[in-house]
Amino acid sequence: MGRPCFKLERNHPLPLAGVDEAGCAPLAGPVVAAAVVLDRNKFPRGIDDSKKLDLAMREAIFAKLQQQARFGVGICTVEEIDTLNIYWARMLAMIRAVEALGFEPAMVLVDGNRCPKWERPSVPIIAGDAKCRSIAAASIVAKVTRDRIMAQYAEEHPGYGWDSNRGYPTPDHRRALRELGPTPLHRRSFGLVREALAAAAQPMLFAAE
Repeated sequence: MGRPCFKLERNHPLPLAGVDEAGCAPLAGPVVAAAVVLDRNKFPRGIDDSKKLDLAMREAIFAKLQQQARFGVGICTVEEIDTLNIYWARMLAMIRAVEALGFEPAMVLVDGNRCPKWERPSVPIIAGDAKCRSIAAASIVAKVTRDRIMAQYAEEHPGYGWDSNRGYPTPDHRRALRELGPTPLHRRSFGLVREALAAAAQPMLFAAE
């Protein structure tokens, strides 16, 4: 499969926004969505699914998108994730991303198999970040934005490796979760975090007995 292109976008009216999110699977931190409206006559070269790009390339394309595209970012906090569940938090982050554009796009293409519950014209595209250039651009904006947030959180909560694992359940993050316990930024609705909380509470129960 080649790089994302405008093929799936050309039959839709303009302005068209591509929407994607980053951070559904991590144990800690927010979920971040982005909505990107590209200028088809002037856009950064090399746009691709953010997972296929290294850090330097993502940052370089993001910097160009700031100059050549219009985009909005939507964030759902850990508290919202634990209240709504990660699926609905993802949807809410996407809604906020489109609203953050500051104008109403004529069409929205959403990565995944379902669009948020909104009235605006939209189409879901499975693996859209690998097919659709606007969605791929959104994946880059969402990924870079969330990675920067997690790097800042890593300074506030050292030991969990968030500057490199970004909150994903890597072996070093799992080990730190067991040894250091959960932080306020850990998603308590996720099984591995619940297990760590239960393990941390057991010594207190023994002490009480």
